[in-house]
Amino acid sequence: MHISPYPFAHNLNLDPKRTRKLLLNRQEIRRLIGKTKEKGYTLIPLKVYFSNSRAKVELGLAKGKKKVDKRHALREKEQKREIEQARKRRNY
Repeated sequence: MHISPYPFAHNLNLDPKRTRKLLLNRQEIRRLIGKTKEKGYTLIPLKVYFSNSRAKVELGLAKGKKKVDKRHALREKEQKREIEQARKRRNY
């Protein structure tokens, strides 16, 4: 992860792209690795924040949509777009 150096810090020679430790228990790391190896699961960073001079990342485990769900979402999106276009035409 790229974390830009703080401009007012004394030590400016740190590499912003260096590897960083994931501070989790061994069991938690193994569980996350096992889930990500299953089909359809992805590890997603939800939030990045700083606490006591440490960058913390809130992780989420997400499962991808199935093909049927994707089609349903596309259909809803298209219907909303058509409704908005009809409203705009009616207002002019």
